[in-house]
Amino acid sequence: MNLLKSIHELPNIEKIKVMEFLWDELTSAENEYTSPQWHKNVLEETEQRLAEGKEEVMDWHQAKQLLRNEFK
Repeated sequence: MNLLKSIHELPNIEKIKVMEFLWDELTSAENEYTSPQWHKNVLEETEQRLAEGKEEVMDWHQAKQLLRNEFK
């Protein structure tokens, strides 16, 4: 049985524990990963659009719903 199938078959509470464990593992090694330059560039562009009033700010729940609708 492969790992993904095993995780798929877990109860939701166990899936959350696996997710939290993986997140802790990934974030504890933050010095081992350097974001690519394009990440910084995109953030700077977004900040500039925000400062110019060209960027729409929305609540996270609204943003998630918009993305879900777009990618159905």
